[in-house]
Amino acid sequence: MTTELVEKVRAYVLSNFPVADASAVPNDGSLMELGVVDSTGLLEVFEWLKDEYGIEVQDAEMVPENFDGIARIAGYIARKQGAAA
Repeated sequence: MTTELVEKVRAYVLSNFPVADASAVPNDGSLMELGVVDSTGLLEVFEWLKDEYGIEVQDAEMVPENFDGIARIAGYIARKQGAAA
């Protein structure tokens, strides 16, 4: 996972789920616990992954380990891209 990928995910999250203080959202923080993203928001993230990266999120992959944090989303993208290579 690259810093560039983490920053791209961060930019997406913060532009689509506005927060009062972006610095209060660490890359390894829980987006759900911080109130940045809710279950409906996750559906938007899944759609973005499909549109931006061609990644179809499978039901079994819809777990906090993959999506409850900026770094986790970036790691998921990197793994999926590696699997497709």
